[in-house]
Amino acid sequence: MITMKDIIREGHPTLREKAADVSLPAAEEDRQILVNLMEYVQNSQDPEIASKYGLRPGVGLAAPQIGIAKRMIAVQVQDDHNELLSYALFNPRIVSHSVEKAYLTTGEGCLSVDRDVPGYVHRYARVTVKGTTLDGEEVKLRLKGLPAIVFQHEIDHLNGIMFYDHIDSKNPFHVQEGATPIER
Repeated sequence: MITMKDIIREGHPTLREKAADVSLPAAEEDRQILVNLMEYVQNSQDPEIASKYGLRPGVGLAAPQIGIAKRMIAVQVQDDHNELLSYALFNPRIVSHSVEKAYLTTGEGCLSVDRDVPGYVHRYARVTVKGTTLDGEEVKLRLKGLPAIVFQHEIDHLNGIMFYDHIDSKNPFHVQEGATPIER
């Protein structure tokens, strides 16, 4: 079981590496890592388990955040229809995106960042993501709103990009023209 002690923090070199593709079909070791990533996300959203093990709540986790530079992410988040999207993916990639941007009005956080980083993170309002599930099935997800932002945040981890790299350092609360605010 992954706990907060397994999650590496900013400054660790793995967080700035470009992660390697996972060979498919996935080896049992890689499958277990992906299962553990999803288990952390689900456990962190359960108040009783999170409290018992001191887990910070999260909606996503990428393998580089536990020191493994491989392209694996786990996401569990509600969309704007309160439907729960729960995906553990090997080699996820954004295959298309909108021109329009969106941002969380509360800003973004990260399990690998122990400090509050104020500012807006502008991301694509809509993305299409392809990846491979634990069952070896290729999926194509059309995402918008909060799920689109979460997937972009996690895929950024696979490319060595931290959320605050997107914040305008001179004017952190600058809103890009036409960007859609998303309440969380």
